[in-house]
Amino acid sequence: MKIFRRAATSLWLCLGAATASAGLFDDEEARKAILDLRQRVEIVRQSVEAVRLESEQGASRASEDITSLRRSLLELQNQIETMRSEVAKLRGVNEQLSRDLADMQRRQKDIAQGVDDRLRQFEPVKVAVDGREFMADPAEKRDYDTALAVFRKGDFSAAQTVFVDFLKRYPQSGYGSSALFWLGNAQYATRDYKEAIINFRSLIAREPEHLRAPEAVLSIANCQIELKDTRGARKTLEDLIKAYPQSEAAVAAKERLSRLK
Repeated sequence: MKIFRRAATSLWLCLGAATASAGLFDDEEARKAILDLRQRVEIVRQSVEAVRLESEQGASRASEDITSLRRSLLELQNQIETMRSEVAKLRGVNEQLSRDLADMQRRQKDIAQGVDDRLRQFEPVKVAVDGREFMADPAEKRDYDTALAVFRKGDFSAAQTVFVDFLKRYPQSGYGSSALFWLGNAQYATRDYKEAIINFRSLIAREPEHLRAPEAVLSIANCQIELKDTRGARKTLEDLIKAYPQSEAAVAAKERLSRLK
């Protein structure tokens, strides 16, 4: 607007100057002055028009720029909203993954604990039986304790079965000699003297220094007495006294010898 005002002012000044000069020159000079004035007016008009066009173009470009800027801002806002929505979804997914991970870790811990517990059931344990300490599998210990419990209940037939089964299942067991001793006693209780003698002798041959060995020798003598093998019984008792002189079984052997004819 200021440019338009300056251009109009210039135009009026030119017209005023031309009017004032008309009376001072002759016709030829006046004609030239008018032509010159017209040229100046045209130049001014063209300048005004150029300024107007430039102003309109600038305003149009500014309007387009504003429109483009608004469109860009709208698109940016939409993108921001979309990103917020995606971030919210990702946050939810992350929280779910965190919960799933925590649950998985708890399950893994429970599984590992369960595996440890099950493995511990198979790990050898130290046991002490009849003055001896050795390592035994938990199942081995359980089976021996079960067989001994059957014997102590007085079910000697069943005790024979479970002890025979135990010796077959664990031929190298540290319980072996003790199992032979109780198996022999169960057989003695059921009057199976010959089998009892076999198992008592197996114990002595396997571990002559076993805590139950002197009792096993005495039990062999008792079986021989029941079988009416007095001569064999006397020999067994004498061997017992020589082999285990400090044992309680040796004391009992001396008493038996005194009663044998």
